Amino acid sequence: MHGQYPQPKRDVMNDLITRIFATDRKEMKAAAGVLADGGLIAFPTETVYGLGVDARDSEAVARLYNAKGRPSFNPLIVHVSSIEAAQQFVEFDHIALALAQAFWPGALTLVLPLRDGATISPLVTAGLTTLAIRVPDHGIANGLLTAFGGPIAAPSANPSGQISPTKFAHVHDLMMGRIDGIVDGGNCSVGLESTIVATQPVPTLLRAGGLPVEVIEAAFGFNLALAGDMSAPSSPGQLASHYAPIGTMRLNAQTVEKGETLLGYGPVEAAVNLSPSGDLVEAAGGLFDALHQLNAMGAARIAVSPIPYHGLGRAINDRLRRAAAPR
Repeated sequence: MHGQYPQPKRDVMNDLITRIFATDRKEMKAAAGVLADGGLIAFPTETVYGLGVDARDSEAVARLYNAKGRPSFNPLIVHVSSIEAAQQFVEFDHIALALAQAFWPGALTLVLPLRDGATISPLVTAGLTTLAIRVPDHGIANGLLTAFGGPIAAPSANPSGQISPTKFAHVHDLMMGRIDGIVDGGNCSVGLESTIVATQPVPTLLRAGGLPVEVIEAAFGFNLALAGDMSAPSSPGQLASHYAPIGTMRLNAQTVEKGETLLGYGPVEAAVNLSPSGDLVEAAGGLFDALHQLNAMGAARIAVSPIPYHGLGRAINDRLRRAAAPR
């Protein structure tokens, strides 16, 4: 069944064999079994590939933090199969429920108060009394959630601070030997992580993402408050330096300096162009792959064309700003 894939790889440092899973029902059941045994499984969603563990198993969550090199004060997003499943773990106010009904399944994460008696590991929440939770809009992710029958905590499937993976090949290159398995689901359609919103005490944008802020605001007739970066994040995706390529980055570049490689947008000649036609959807879907390409090229200094700051451009600029932050 796996003849088309590279053989499982044993990493000398981690001494771990990574199995590649296909996407049929039998394989999803096998991958779910690895999760149930405390294993780490990378799987595709519509946003990016996630690195999943049983969100109730603290030992498994600790292994996840170790595999990613992720700070344990940075909370995780939990994926569930439905609103009803989410209600087992968090308390919905009327705004949160309306948002979930409008945009789930989809690229929206809600940060909501934990229910009393919720079985989520405190390592997932980084000790907070809230939980980041969403229902993905992806057949393979939902198939894995159904086969597993429980909540899956899943940050992006890459070493912490590096570029998020949007293709099977990205995860294969970054995580083989570090984790127990990878579900080969091809490419992710959205290509940016989910938008994160907290509804208490007021509806607040914690991270721009794959669901444009304007869409949320137009649907509900209110403007989201903004949360600044913080050293101790209140939700995933708030660290100032993140998504970093190997090279340094200079944003909003109108010209290219000697020694720089251009990451372009619009009708410009560039080593890598997010969208020659200026399509923000295309640019969002290809952003992380473009950064992977620049790494492969060995680009030491990267100039980035200006990106419009509306729609998905807001999330693209957010990721580029974090990628360019001092580290």
